[in-house]
Amino acid sequence: MADFLNTGAGMALIIVAQTLAVVAFVMVSLLFLVYGDRKIWAAVQMRRGPNVVGVFGLLQTVADALKYVVKEVVVPAGADKTVFMLAPLTSFVLALIAWAVIPFNDTWVLADINVAILYVFAISSLEVYGVIMGGWASNSKYPFLGSLRSAAQMISYEVSIGLIIIGVILSTGSLNFGDIVQAQEGSLGFFNWYWLPHFPMVFLFFISCLAETNRPPFDLPEAESELVAGYQVEYSSTPFLLFMAGEYIAIFLMCALISLLFFGGWLSPIPFLPDGPLWMVGKMAFFFFLFAMVKAIVPRYRYDQLMRLGWKVFLPFSLVWVVFVAFAAKFDWFWGIYARWDLIG
Repeated sequence: MADFLNTGAGMALIIVAQTLAVVAFVMVSLLFLVYGDRKIWAAVQMRRGPNVVGVFGLLQTVADALKYVVKEVVVPAGADKTVFMLAPLTSFVLALIAWAVIPFNDTWVLADINVAILYVFAISSLEVYGVIMGGWASNSKYPFLGSLRSAAQMISYEVSIGLIIIGVILSTGSLNFGDIVQAQEGSLGFFNWYWLPHFPMVFLFFISCLAETNRPPFDLPEAESELVAGYQVEYSSTPFLLFMAGEYIAIFLMCALISLLFFGGWLSPIPFLPDGPLWMVGKMAFFFFLFAMVKAIVPRYRYDQLMRLGWKVFLPFSLVWVVFVAFAAKFDWFWGIYARWDLIG
């Protein structure tokens, strides 16, 4: 068996098995993310939420997914059918393949590449094309306006996200997620992580992730009072399900990025407890809880407020922070907490 695994066919089999394991984790997590999102929202509004299908309503997401799958796919008469059907598939596939470089433990990663951050950033930048394609192909002004809003919003906040990540890269000296987590290891546990030296950027990154994934209070592409459901308004059945799944997968990816970049990934917050993938998954679940709470309690921004926040507040602040971290790392300020290259094995 060992000899077979060393052959080309064996390596291909291992890669396929690893890929299926990552996809299975993401898709199973998706069921609980939607359920948790609805339950948290219901609890804040003093409602019950899903509670009928399955124990405590746990199978409600499965029932909803089956409902979407068996419904008829309706394509508007004036739509560009090819692009109309490709748009949700593009959004879903791009959201899924970004997970190829996300580690869950030391060496537990599908593709351990040295430019993992660039890979994620490139894939997340491409996701806007699915939104634009969906809005344009619908041949209706409301989806098209929603897609343009989404494109402007995602591009605006990707700039801030990129600059914030540059600060972490300057501190680590690497674009590899494993190296970034390793640089946060130390005897102080929770206080060794990057959330402390990069404290202001944690909030900016979290808010930028909300805008990047079109989550409330930044869900302007789907503003019901103006654009009905935005770029998705003409979609039904499985195509709509793919759009929604892609959106939640992208949200969970942002939770993973926050965990890896600022909160130690799979590292234990308490020094004497062992590290492991459960810490990583637990941190991701906690940040998704914060995403859901923001959705439930924060009112929606106006579109001009959203764009002003991105370009006039976040962009200058993140630029100044990059310059500060560069000087702090270069001249070894603050006991070397901004320069941790020696911690990478």
